[in-house]
Amino acid sequence: MEKSAVYFTDFRTRIGVSQCTKLQKLIRAAGIGSIDFKGKFTAIKMHFGELGNCAYLRPNYVHAVADVIRKLGGMPFLTDCNTLYPGSRSNAVEHLSCAEINGFNSVTTGCQIIIGDGLRGTDDVEVPVPNGEYCKTARIGRTIMEADVLISLTHFKGHEDVGFGGALKNIGMGCGSRPGKMHQHNEGTPAVDPKACRGCRQCTKVCGSQAISYGENSKAYIDPDLCRGCGRCIGACNFGAIDSIYDTANEILCCKIAEYAHAVCHGRPCFHISLIMDVSPNCDCHDENDAPILPNIGMLASFDPVALDQACADLCLQAAPIRNSQLGDHLARPNWKHHHDHFLDNNPNVRWKEALEHGEKIGLGTRSYELHVIR
Repeated sequence: MEKSAVYFTDFRTRIGVSQCTKLQKLIRAAGIGSIDFKGKFTAIKMHFGELGNCAYLRPNYVHAVADVIRKLGGMPFLTDCNTLYPGSRSNAVEHLSCAEINGFNSVTTGCQIIIGDGLRGTDDVEVPVPNGEYCKTARIGRTIMEADVLISLTHFKGHEDVGFGGALKNIGMGCGSRPGKMHQHNEGTPAVDPKACRGCRQCTKVCGSQAISYGENSKAYIDPDLCRGCGRCIGACNFGAIDSIYDTANEILCCKIAEYAHAVCHGRPCFHISLIMDVSPNCDCHDENDAPILPNIGMLASFDPVALDQACADLCLQAAPIRNSQLGDHLARPNWKHHHDHFLDNNPNVRWKEALEHGEKIGLGTRSYELHVIR
């Protein structure tokens, strides 16, 4: 397989030239103009950040990308799917409010925001996974699959399960509906925390498989043998009493993420952008963010999401860790077992290479790349 082209620029600018202008120069050099955008709905997939988190990408970068797409004749909109866990983005109403509070709106981003999997995270379509080994089909947010073109705009950072949150994570997990996210994390069986359950029975009203019953204490119980994993109950609970059981090993999770990303990208124009900045040790899904573990490195773009993630990972591995950080603290311990891998030293239980290896295996992209530096 031929090497994929990955384009890179650092964050250095001269007086009078903004980073957003430099980003636009980067994506034009990477070939975004070769996509036929004329009259096409273009989904810009990104993460709005959980409330309390300040490491997510600024909306200015979205505006820069959306401006280029509009000038090429496209109709861009910003999107993400609802979360599996209870929080400020578990339904479309709260998700849009979270986005607004974090600075994302039609003025700051230059485009409208549409939640990809509907009000409760269950408006999805079942999409074939080409060469899928763990997932033969994927449950993807309907709005995302109805878009003619997909642009992933990723904040590259650390992650407590899969090593780093890159393009594959942004697309694979991020575009999955609530059932899709459950499918990736486990086999789709949520559970009830009896201490949090109020016995309101709202979950029963939306259950699609008659799997929920109540005991003498009026606490809900979900029968795993009857549950189909639709996830409606999680969205219906206003008290955070229902959550998915995360039991899939991290290496399998990585492979499932790659397969979901392949389902999203297959058969339509896609373009991928990643910014390695504010590299927090954990995902932007946290309602906080610790200090960056690595310095700001730069912006990258490619038509190949596997090559893009590999290039981002390589640049991070070559960078010097920041001492006053989670990674720096770990490396400073006298008895620390050094992995000589910033992602493993940041979170020792993670796996990350499996996603790239599996993505290459199923035909999503290649780990071999040629880096083109744009000044």
